[in-house]
Amino acid sequence: MLKSSPLDGLRFAFGTLTVLPVRVHRWDRPAARGGMLTAPVAGLVVGVLSAGPALLLLFLGAGPLLAAVASIAAPAVLTRGLHLDGLADTADGLGSGKPAEDALRIMKQSDIGPFGVITLVLTLLAQVAVLAQLYGGSWARGALAAVVSATAARLALTLAARTGVPAARPEGLGAAVAGVVPKGAALTAAVAVIAAAGAAGACLGGYDAVRTALAVAVAAAVAELLLRRCTRRFGGITGDVFGALAETAATTALVVLALGR
Repeated sequence: MLKSSPLDGLRFAFGTLTVLPVRVHRWDRPAARGGMLTAPVAGLVVGVLSAGPALLLLFLGAGPLLAAVASIAAPAVLTRGLHLDGLADTADGLGSGKPAEDALRIMKQSDIGPFGVITLVLTLLAQVAVLAQLYGGSWARGALAAVVSATAARLALTLAARTGVPAARPEGLGAAVAGVVPKGAALTAAVAVIAAAGAAGACLGGYDAVRTALAVAVAAAVAELLLRRCTRRFGGITGDVFGALAETAATTALVVLALGR
């Protein structure tokens, strides 16, 4: 069996999950395993690049609302909007009420239906509202939230790519990464990301440490509920489902970070 180096995994993660100029040399399953395990690292970079423009705008005198919009726009640009598109398509598929085959066909169509539009609007509004609140209270907490939510979003992909989760189609990203991550490795990645989030939050205080770690844990749990719903409904995962999981986890993490202030 072919082995994959850590660099192959990082290339796979950045090459498939971002628009950053990283060339993917291997598309086999060992490389996909490494890529999905290191997906949170790609999320960390996306989060930092999302917080940067917001902090610059705040420094130049802009308000927290504009900073929040910048923080939400940056990940969309860095992913070509694929996660948002996946969220909309998954919402249309779940909302259609049709059998799995027909729902998957709806998800592959280029247009967006009413379920997708409503889900996109509400999700983006929630994300902007939370970040505007956080940036308004503390630049550091707003930036941390942007980074943590992006990292939690990619952790959801690591967990969704674990063994035992099937692909809904024989082709596409879902088929390429379905079941590539051993369950133990996925759990280890989750524990590591939660611990790292808590450590980052600790820089702002003990309460922030707990809340930040909890935000990642709750985000992973909510994404897991959506994953189970999609696997039952569609028979497995697809690239669109991955996008929906990422946006769901990111939004959940942000909402948890906004509570109790």
